[in-house]
Amino acid sequence: MLSSLKVRHFRCFDAFEAEFAPGANFIVGPNARGKTSLLEAACILLRLQSPRVTRLAHVIQHERRGLVVDGFFAQRHMQYYLSRERKKLALDGVEQKAAREYLEIARLVYFGNRDIELVRGPGDGRRRFLDFTAAQLDGSHRRALRDYERALRSRNLLLKAAAPRWREIEAFDEPLLAAGGRVAEGRGRLIRELQEPVGAAHAAISGAGEQLRIAYVPGCGEDFPATLTAARKEDARLRQTTTGPHRDDLAFSLNGQSSALASEGQQRTLVLALKLGAARLLEGYFAAPPVLLLDDIFGELDLTRRAALLAALPAGAQKLITTTHLDWLPPDAAAQVLRL
Repeated sequence: MLSSLKVRHFRCFDAFEAEFAPGANFIVGPNARGKTSLLEAACILLRLQSPRVTRLAHVIQHERRGLVVDGFFAQRHMQYYLSRERKKLALDGVEQKAAREYLEIARLVYFGNRDIELVRGPGDGRRRFLDFTAAQLDGSHRRALRDYERALRSRNLLLKAAAPRWREIEAFDEPLLAAGGRVAEGRGRLIRELQEPVGAAHAAISGAGEQLRIAYVPGCGEDFPATLTAARKEDARLRQTTTGPHRDDLAFSLNGQSSALASEGQQRTLVLALKLGAARLLEGYFAAPPVLLLDDIFGELDLTRRAALLAALPAGAQKLITTTHLDWLPPDAAAQVLRL
């Protein structure tokens, strides 16, 4: 579990320290007090990613040079320093040249009230969910994704030249295909493994007997090399790479119908099932549940679904839960409360 968390120059916090217990930890307070920022800091400390922004420089407090997040997880001392000039990782007081060992320490699943965009929003949010989960199951996925993004940026830069030279552009096809194949393989394997736990979680929360299915929609078809070659004219016209894992998507269906036709309540239940399924999959892989970060999601659910979600959360998992009030919590619930 995450037993302590310290932040400095992080969003609204000049400096703040918190201690957490096993089981449920409620972070309670009015809006704009930093509840979500504490969950974000925990996510950055443990996984070096924010669930809210893609560039971590955006969370540095205004007019400060850099931020620090520091904490203890399972007796390991984890530290992350970030400024606009550099970043530094330390594990048990020893600076780390690479993030591989650091990222093997902890796993987590983040639930946010904006997660409904996983159903309604564009595909980049769904790809981020897949990659965040896949990288926790297999550390090599993060490297494959970075290799692919590097090759894609280089290829697109050449395509944007006033007079594109295809000999130069094609030099990046091989690394693009190699890394893209590894990324697509990791995402496809994850979706196959998520089917059963996501379906079980959906049945537990909804109680409606609906059948939820998730499907991988590859952005490069069945044959990436052939698709890339066939897209050459379109790439030249649009001056960007038009096929590849950066166009992957995820499709959901309820009882055979697209999730686009589902009610808002059904869509929210779908997203919760997706996150719970990921938590159960991680628990199965590592024989220990991930940390669960739940950001003010209970206010969006009726009392029946709140109770069903609480009951469906992995029993042994540490849970950090933000909320504006605890009126809805059963009086006999065992939990630690941190008030802001």
